[in-house]
Amino acid sequence: MSSMNRDTLLCDPDTPTGPYCETLSADNLVSTINHHLLSFLGQDPMLASNREIYKALAYTMRDLLIKRWIWTQKEIYARNRKRVYYLSMEFLIGRSLGNNLINLGLVDKVAAALEKVMGYNLAEVREEEEDAGLGNGGLGRLAACFMDSMATLGLPAYGYGIRYEYGLFNQHLQDGFQVERPDNWLRYGNPWEFDRRTLYPVKFHGRVHRYQDHNGHLRHQWVDTNEVMAMAHDMLVPGFNSDSVINMRLWSAKASRGLDLVSFNLGNYAQAVASAVESETISKVLYPSDDIREGQELRFKQQYFFVAATFQDIIRRYKKKYKNFSEFTAQVAVQLNDTHPAIAIPELMRLLMDKEGLGWEESWKICVSTFAYTNHTLMPEALETWAVDLFHRVLPRHLEIVYEINRRFLAEVASLYPGDNERLRRMSLIEEAGVKRVRMAFLAIIGSHSINGVAKLHSHLQKTRIFKDFYEIYPDRFNNKTNGITQRRWLLKANPGLANLITKNIGGDWVSDLFFLRRLEPLATQRAFQERWLAEKYRNKQQLAALISSTCGVTVDPDSLFDVQIKRIHEYKRQLLNVLHVIVLYQRIIAGRAEDSPPRTVIFAGKAAPSYVRAKLIIKLINSVAETINHDPRVANRLKLVFIPNYGVSLAEKIIPAADVSEQISAAGTEASGTGNMKLALNGALTIGTMDGANIEMSEEIGRENMFIFGMNAQEVEATRRDPSKVPATVYRNNSEIRGALDAMASGYFSRGDTTLFQPIVHTLLSPDDPYLLLQDLEDYIRCQEKVGREFMNKELWARKSILNVARMGKFSTDRTIREYAEEIWGIKL
Repeated sequence: MSSMNRDTLLCDPDTPTGPYCETLSADNLVSTINHHLLSFLGQDPMLASNREIYKALAYTMRDLLIKRWIWTQKEIYARNRKRVYYLSMEFLIGRSLGNNLINLGLVDKVAAALEKVMGYNLAEVREEEEDAGLGNGGLGRLAACFMDSMATLGLPAYGYGIRYEYGLFNQHLQDGFQVERPDNWLRYGNPWEFDRRTLYPVKFHGRVHRYQDHNGHLRHQWVDTNEVMAMAHDMLVPGFNSDSVINMRLWSAKASRGLDLVSFNLGNYAQAVASAVESETISKVLYPSDDIREGQELRFKQQYFFVAATFQDIIRRYKKKYKNFSEFTAQVAVQLNDTHPAIAIPELMRLLMDKEGLGWEESWKICVSTFAYTNHTLMPEALETWAVDLFHRVLPRHLEIVYEINRRFLAEVASLYPGDNERLRRMSLIEEAGVKRVRMAFLAIIGSHSINGVAKLHSHLQKTRIFKDFYEIYPDRFNNKTNGITQRRWLLKANPGLANLITKNIGGDWVSDLFFLRRLEPLATQRAFQERWLAEKYRNKQQLAALISSTCGVTVDPDSLFDVQIKRIHEYKRQLLNVLHVIVLYQRIIAGRAEDSPPRTVIFAGKAAPSYVRAKLIIKLINSVAETINHDPRVANRLKLVFIPNYGVSLAEKIIPAADVSEQISAAGTEASGTGNMKLALNGALTIGTMDGANIEMSEEIGRENMFIFGMNAQEVEATRRDPSKVPATVYRNNSEIRGALDAMASGYFSRGDTTLFQPIVHTLLSPDDPYLLLQDLEDYIRCQEKVGREFMNKELWARKSILNVARMGKFSTDRTIREYAEEIWGIKL
């Protein structure tokens, strides 16, 4: 698509070669904002609050976006382009205003109009926006970055998910413990979305009726079902420097019958609305707790709900032009973002066979050619399964289809490996041991023409470890697509000072092509540029220090080393490794053995799943250690530890630009990729990490000498797990510092004398069965942290390495990732 003047607005969708746009003036902008204040919000423009200005400005930008979206859709239809449908349970988009202004090229113009004409500050107005509660972690943030890149590259793409009324939760700290409160992000509405009249019925429960059609063929009909309506809500995603605007279509659950009037008139008021409440619960909360039966069923229903609505929408759109399904795979590509949408495979089979009358072989060929599956985990226990009885109760027809897929697949396996019953057991879609369960990852593999990992090591381990049997049968289906991030969000928006410094010195081409950052390399050794570089980092650290002071009540020194670990709290992320180093460093300081170590501020942020008891105890440990260290006068300003609550996209945008060190310390072979590592490196933080996930490829691009690598590699990890002599107890006995750290935890030193509080953590750390090998990697981690401290004190060396980290991040843009998906999986040429 043609690019357009960045000072334009209000495009005419009827122009066949592209939008006609009238010039946007400050007066035009202010007039439109005032119109929305009056007409949409019912507010006198002279009395509007920052929140009302935010909403009116959002509506103004939405006016522009919808005109471009209409033009984009017309262009797709006119050129009969193949469409991509990206199915994801999460889209962690954060706030939309700043990102949309950047992609539309209107930041400066809007800021000037607000300040000079209306008397408002754009930065303050932007703070009024809630983070959209549509995701939790890396999976959802990757999906959001993908949408940005698909729009920028002009792909005919759609994101499909759920419009959760409540996000995961708002995290608060009470005596150091995580407390969850509702994330009511829609409390004041969402000015970015369009509520569509598109409604589709989604069925649950019921039974399967079998009959013969007029040709004598056996047919199936799903009957006596309960019905929920899926309502569409569109959020628009603009491309950068492009006419292209695409959309996420998010589904909310609505009752098919809102009020039982008979019950209401009899005075049974709760019963009168019970059905509606039950139906609408489906889209109420992101990730309901799955440690109870009701929560498991609700999660399962959520997955089918958005998949069923999505495929009705896909087929509706396809049938606008085509009468049969002979061109379906030429027009439709569906990417499954992890196993959550894998139920789409039997759903499409059901629609093709039961609704459209196609036979099994033709339907299966269409399915496999349509679907592609991205796997995001290396841990077998994280591969999603569903109990067969739950599957049968909620989706009886789909379970029949799954069993038939399995029967045919196992027949294929048996023909290739006669007599290998153990292989049949391993590869079956139905796990037979104990409670029978459907293996959704296996279903996604069998039903897709492409299975990709998200980093080279991850993809290699898929083929050699977790999906080895499937790779041996379908080697051509497996491939790698290393993750990325969008530089528009994570550098241009999150770190405008550094972005401006880069653009002034090498130009702005990097915003559209991140490989242009290579132009920074000659500047990495120039002292004057290094000083400007460090000055920008210092300004960001000052801003973060102010936020920490206001949020945590802790004063930190911007001159200290900002050591950052921000991610979901999980044992495999090994936040405990970081805490143990903090305790060792603390004990060195109070013993007078840390004179050659620079002042250090260690910063944690992240949420633990509400039912994940051990992860929540890790949060408590971090806060308890912080309470001790931050109040010990012997430490002074040599060491500070903080846990910033309620981590999300907007908080990440404040922490990442200020980081000096990026902690990426999972045991090798456990992290699929990671994208936090990329965001931090793109902002000049130096990585301390293992050879895990995308760290390996980052070391290849950046240079291992510009990172701090420690610990065992994936092969060594596997060997250590098999070697009974390499156990944590040996490290504990032989290393007095590590022993001192664990003894302090066990003695109640960090828990006000309570010797039982952290005993579960100490027990796991000393257990020979610790799956994450913390103590086995701890000695090398402490050694590596000593090197970090020494190099941080050499400002010239540190600045050079920081600049080279940014300069060599070109590979890790989602623009590159999406190009690879489009050309190698979806069959779309850009």
